[in-house]
Amino acid sequence: MAYGFHFLLFIFSTFSINLHACKETERSSLQSFDITLSTSIPLNWTSGNCCHWEGVSCDLGGSVTHLSLPSKRLKLKGGNFPSSSLENLTNLIHLNLSHNSLSGSIEPSSGFFLYLSHLEVLDLSYNFLSGELPLSLPSISIRIVDLSNNNFHGAIPSSFFRQASNLTSFSVSNNTLSGSIPSSVCLSSSPLIRLLDVSFNNFNGSISHGIGECSQLKVFRAGNNNLSGFLPEDIYNATMLEEVALPYNSLYGVISDKIVNLTNLAILDLQFNNLSGMIPQHIGKLSKLKLLFLHFNNLEGSLPPSLMNCTDLRELNLGINHLEGNISTLNFSSLSQLSKLDLGQNQLTGILPSSLYSCKSLKAIRLSRNDLEGEINPEIISLTSLSFLSLGFNRLTNISKALRILGRCKSLVFLSFAFGFQGGELPAELSVVDFGGLQNLRLLSLSDCGFTGQIPVWLSKLKKLEVLDMSFNRITGSIPSWLGNLSRLNFLNLEANLISGELPKDLCRLPVWVSGKAATQEDDVVLELPVYGSRGPTVFVQFTLSYIPPAMDLKSNNISGSIPIEIGQLRLLRNLDLSNNNFSGNIPEQISNIKNMETLYLFNNHLSGKIPSSLARLNFLKDFNVSYNDLEGEIPTSTQLQSFSSSAFEGNPKLCGAPLSTECRPAKGKDAKDNEDSREDEDEDEYQVPWLHVSVILGFILGFWGFCGPLLLNKKWRYAYIKVLDNAQDRIYVMVIRCMAKMQRRFRT
Repeated sequence: MAYGFHFLLFIFSTFSINLHACKETERSSLQSFDITLSTSIPLNWTSGNCCHWEGVSCDLGGSVTHLSLPSKRLKLKGGNFPSSSLENLTNLIHLNLSHNSLSGSIEPSSGFFLYLSHLEVLDLSYNFLSGELPLSLPSISIRIVDLSNNNFHGAIPSSFFRQASNLTSFSVSNNTLSGSIPSSVCLSSSPLIRLLDVSFNNFNGSISHGIGECSQLKVFRAGNNNLSGFLPEDIYNATMLEEVALPYNSLYGVISDKIVNLTNLAILDLQFNNLSGMIPQHIGKLSKLKLLFLHFNNLEGSLPPSLMNCTDLRELNLGINHLEGNISTLNFSSLSQLSKLDLGQNQLTGILPSSLYSCKSLKAIRLSRNDLEGEINPEIISLTSLSFLSLGFNRLTNISKALRILGRCKSLVFLSFAFGFQGGELPAELSVVDFGGLQNLRLLSLSDCGFTGQIPVWLSKLKKLEVLDMSFNRITGSIPSWLGNLSRLNFLNLEANLISGELPKDLCRLPVWVSGKAATQEDDVVLELPVYGSRGPTVFVQFTLSYIPPAMDLKSNNISGSIPIEIGQLRLLRNLDLSNNNFSGNIPEQISNIKNMETLYLFNNHLSGKIPSSLARLNFLKDFNVSYNDLEGEIPTSTQLQSFSSSAFEGNPKLCGAPLSTECRPAKGKDAKDNEDSREDEDEDEYQVPWLHVSVILGFILGFWGFCGPLLLNKKWRYAYIKVLDNAQDRIYVMVIRCMAKMQRRFRT
């Protein structure tokens, strides 16, 4: 009986092995595909049965149904995607070659799209593939298509979704596709689609009617394109939508009140558009809303109180609009999940709402650039996760109390009060940061508040501080030497204060400026809210502090003394501004060691001597000004220095050379030494006898009297000399007459 059982088991296993053996044609196709690949880790495709190969699965008939090779570092040896190697896999259901380095183009007419008629999943994302999309998808069975993060270009053909009636997910984000967004995906072709992601492309025009026909659509992403026009009215009919993300376009018009129909909406991202009008009054009906991003638009009116009914809200960003109204009337206490709040740069009024302190999950608050007033409440200490606080450009009071309160916050990374307070004295005692407070602080901005007092010593405890801005205040005293012990300090701005004394040499030993050792990229903290800046018309968004260049700005103070030669140690400094002070002495030669210098301002001081010729080696210098000092001599010749306007050198009467119109006397250097030598020779010549002139005159006198003297004194010699002259005259006359007679005879003949 046992022997019979083992025999049957052997027969069954043999049959099973033969049943799963792959077809020879498909094995050859896979081998052809393998030949085109170049990879540091070879695929284990050596056994006879390809169904057992890595990433390959077959059906019971031995046909390859799955080819899944994501993140295998695959590259192609040739220039084109090997479509012909895969088109014989006609029973392929699942193809995943994502997260590799495959390059080349997929021809729209290739068999890859024509013969894979059973394909359900196609994932070629995160490669370097290019070319245009085919006229239609390869299979009526196709459910998921992911071609994101490649280099596909051109328009999506209107027939692309013609036979994709089972399509549920389509992503082509991060390509260079253009034209209009194909609304046909919803009208008749793919009614089952749940995800449509066409973000980060070059699509233009308006979002045409049809999106609302996608009754199953949950995620619609079309951000970072060139879309314009109104939000389509029928989008509010797609009631299954959970995410609508259309940021960084040029959409305009109002957000319709019909948006409350999207009761499943969790993410609404319309930031960086041109939307206007008011926030819908009943937006609070979107009870599942978690992320609401409407910043950088032209929205107006007051914040709707119903917004406080969105109790699941995690992030609320309505900044940089024209919103108004009294913020203190809103009750934020119901938003217990809120972690980020940005209402900055609006026209909000009132006092800081105390109900905010009930939102214990808050990590970031930005209420800057409004018209808020009042004081900071001690309850803010209860926000133990708070790392970003920006309250600048308001009318707050009692800075001393505010800093003593916030000095106990251990999680703060970013603290900005710029132009936020109206005067007051900075607290000076070390106890401000007792109990480990502010030990994670990276940025502190106290500029433009009219503060008095000296630079407080408690700043010396902020060992992670990278950016310190105390400009435009009334700070007195000298620059403390302990600033040089803040090993991470990268940006220091003390402009426009009443600081006196000398520039401490300790400041020239800051590690970030000397060697960059403390500025490791791994330690670059990601901010909870972005920092906005601009370069011309372009707005840039930064989530780290690494974009801030290494800079020292001490202009418009009363700092005196010489510029220390140790300043040459700051090799990584890019901007140095010591203008409008009382610095004296020479510009140190060592300043040219700051090879990365882009800005050097030394104007309106009492500097003297020559401009160091070594400054000509500062190849990255973009802005330079040494005007209104006591500098002298010739401006060093270099491509950089001569490219600046003459205004950068004016106010130095003893300075000469281009770009000034004042010409220099003989050149400097070796030529100057030669000129000095020649001038010394000329001075010596003024006191020497001119022997050459004397000898010429003596020679003339001796020659004249040696010849004429005897004629005057001896009568016989004089008569003989006159007779000789008469005879010579007669002979010359006879010779001339004869020559003229001969010439006349020649002309006659």
